[in-house]
Amino acid sequence: MKKYFFIFMAASISACTHVPSTIDGNQVFFSFDSAKISDEARDTLESQALYMKKHPDTNIVIEGHCDERGSTEYNLALGAQRANNAAHVIIQDGIEPERIKTISYGKEKPIYTGTGEKVWSKNRNATTRIK
Repeated sequence: MKKYFFIFMAASISACTHVPSTIDGNQVFFSFDSAKISDEARDTLESQALYMKKHPDTNIVIEGHCDERGSTEYNLALGAQRANNAAHVIIQDGIEPERIKTISYGKEKPIYTGTGEKVWSKNRNATTRIK
């Protein structure tokens, strides 16, 4: 009996994922000079995929952003990589690629104003917008 209970509990835990009420404006954050998806970011993106499964008419744009350091060209490329990596997680979770567009704003369209690490860390993100 205990053996079956453990198997049931393990399956239940892995199936527990939060479906947000909206994904418009959701952000995942990145380390400096990186487009690597963190575990926390992966959880957020998988929740976005669940939302999109529940709302099959929803299409999104994922915006890649960077902080103000570095050249415009470098940050546009890094922002594109961030947006594409975020989109890839959602696609791997079963969402059709044609429902997702990506765009890079690099450092050209910061969401947060100011300077210093506190602001820079917030501007290193991929932001999801519902189209």
